[in-house]
Amino acid sequence: MGTSEIEGYELLFKGSKTGAYLTIEEKEGSKVPVAVWSVTEADEAALDRYEGFPTFYYKKELTLPIKGIRSGKVRNRKCFVYIMHEDRKIGVPSLAYVKTCLEGYISFGFDEHYLAEAQIKAEEVASHERHKHHFTWF
Repeated sequence: MGTSEIEGYELLFKGSKTGAYLTIEEKEGSKVPVAVWSVTEADEAALDRYEGFPTFYYKKELTLPIKGIRSGKVRNRKCFVYIMHEDRKIGVPSLAYVKTCLEGYISFGFDEHYLAEAQIKAEEVASHERHKHHFTWF
């Protein structure tokens, strides 16, 4: 359908045992560029299975100002977004996954710094976790 930005959210890589994947979480003053697709009920059911809904991701309804791909006109539309459950930990994504995400960003003309920031944050958290010191008191 078009593109938009979700205001008040930041992009993060969070994960599970199978790897780290993109999600968004509330953060004042941040925004995330998104592509918006028109889906059928069958599409949505297939996406639910693919995204691990409701166990891994939940869905949130939003009304977004969508800039039409062909027309360039902005119209408010009801949408839904998959958001990973917040208790999942920040994780480092595979390079193959980041490459796929980057291809999407380039295709839609999105500013790549959002993706880079999410990756930097994941690396910083991972580095901090590796360098924690554990003390045993006797």
